[in-house]
Amino acid sequence: MQLTNFTDFGLRALIYLASLPKDELTSITIVTETFDVSRNHMVKIINKLGQEGYVKTVRGKNGGICLGKPAQQIIIGDVIRSIEPLQVVNCAPDFCHITSACRLKSALAKAKQAFLDELDNYTIQDMLTDNSELLILLKRV
Repeated sequence: MQLTNFTDFGLRALIYLASLPKDELTSITIVTETFDVSRNHMVKIINKLGQEGYVKTVRGKNGGICLGKPAQQIIIGDVIRSIEPLQVVNCAPDFCHITSACRLKSALAKAKQAFLDELDNYTIQDMLTDNSELLILLKRV
């Protein structure tokens, strides 16, 4: 299963924000430069993460972005469910003429659920705990 770039960079942004000292604000520009992604794309990602409560945005001269809740409360499976389309295959009858007899869709649904169930065991904080190499790469040490 492959996540969209939107979800991939959304998770990366959350990891970056979790690496910041508590309540420290950063800018979308800094996150964009850290991961070498277009600013326009990152603005959309941060907007969606903000709508879901994962990111808090502060407007104004001293504004910026930070996590909207503690990193240990951000479950990776939940993040993916909230921003990833998660349609593995298109089983609409007008798209696939075998859908009424197909067993593949059931197998794929079970696989998708197992994928998400596993990711429910991890939080954004888990990605940072005892991971000094990551902090170095994020230039947080």
